[in-house]
Amino acid sequence: MKRAHLDALLADRAAKRPVVLATRIEDGRQVLIHPDRAATDGDDAVVAAARQALKEDKSQLVEIGGSSIFLHVFNPPLRMIIVGAVHIAQPLSAMAALAGYSVTIVDPRGAFATEERFPGVEINTEWPDDAMKALAPDSRTAVVTLTHDPKLDDAALEVALKSDAFYIGSLGSKKTHTARRNRMGRLGFDEATVDRIHGPVGLPLGGRSPAEVATSILAQVIAVRHADGKIERPALEVVR
Repeated sequence: MKRAHLDALLADRAAKRPVVLATRIEDGRQVLIHPDRAATDGDDAVVAAARQALKEDKSQLVEIGGSSIFLHVFNPPLRMIIVGAVHIAQPLSAMAALAGYSVTIVDPRGAFATEERFPGVEINTEWPDDAMKALAPDSRTAVVTLTHDPKLDDAALEVALKSDAFYIGSLGSKKTHTARRNRMGRLGFDEATVDRIHGPVGLPLGGRSPAEVATSILAQVIAVRHADGKIERPALEVVR
């Protein structure tokens, strides 16, 4: 690998930017391909295959134009930031970890955010906006707010909406979500940006227990991740 490629790859990984190192097997020619930048080098078919490999999160050998190309995927780790150490957060954090997410619980309320309630889970007790800025959500991060307290949820959402987080969801009824949207608007976010918030959070599965609601949330996160964020909004209201 050329030093320039190595330096660029290390910079991308440090900045948590997804990138693919494409290597042509017969001559070792290499190019770095990103999902959101115009490729300055590389065949269009190779670029398309590399971006598909990023979506699949899978390194692979492909045959393109009579050449064998190895696509080495360097994706940042999947993360889920859960704001609110509430009862729904307990099964959600466990299920998200099983699904491959590195989970962080954010809640300044020490009585809720305890190791006993969230064994093995990273806990951040800073105020949500400070915690979110430090955690720096990227394109591989899902953010879920569960406190039902605008002072906490809104502080996190304000940072999340300015980030590249691929999923943002907030607990609450349709009425609660309408009020939330209005508050975000008053903070200066346009309608398209506020539309990034999934609310009521989760797919309309009809469940009401903490574990069932957590399942609906994780299901929506997975659906959004694999559909490039383009899924239908729930047509039914789920009581939270």
